[in-house]
Amino acid sequence: MDFGIRLVDTPTGRNEASMLIHRMYSWRGFTGNHALTPVANRVTLMASQRGEAVGTLSVGLDCPEGLLADELFKPQLDAYRAKGGRICEIIKFAFDMAGNSKQYQAALFHLAVITARDVHQRTHMFIEVQPRHRAFFDNALGFKQIGEPVLNPRVNVQGILMCVELSYMTEQIQRYGGKGATPGVRSFYPFFFSPREEIGIVNRVLNMTHD
Repeated sequence: MDFGIRLVDTPTGRNEASMLIHRMYSWRGFTGNHALTPVANRVTLMASQRGEAVGTLSVGLDCPEGLLADELFKPQLDAYRAKGGRICEIIKFAFDMAGNSKQYQAALFHLAVITARDVHQRTHMFIEVQPRHRAFFDNALGFKQIGEPVLNPRVNVQGILMCVELSYMTEQIQRYGGKGATPGVRSFYPFFFSPREEIGIVNRVLNMTHD
């Protein structure tokens, strides 16, 4: 189906991803600026089908300036930092695809895991979502809610902070990756790449980052 995922590192790519985010967020009634700009501690991935952008997310890496989630949830994030956690966040996630979207979203998130874990040695991944999306990220990827909802002024809706350990994601990939639909398993992990495929992808990604 001519589906692929690539790193967004050009103005054209950022514009494509920004338009997708704007379209999907506006459709859901979210306000605010969704434009992607070059940020040193942020890696943006984009999924495309037949040349059209269908999904995107960015991995924000903790740095002295902090994460976007610090705006509302700094005490919670500082608690993980204080325990030696190397944290990151998923931001600006948008997907516009029907049919086999579970497989394609899984592929996009698997590349995010590889970016966070293998390229940048992160231990915990956070995401800010609306309360009504909590169950999706819990069931699909194992994110767990941290604390109570807070009004997010960027999009003028309630937001909650969720966290998953990269070690947990790794265990699930090792157990289920590449198996496809699995009875009794509701998560996306059976639709991730297999452990063997993952090794090849990790090696290619690391070679790219070292070039």
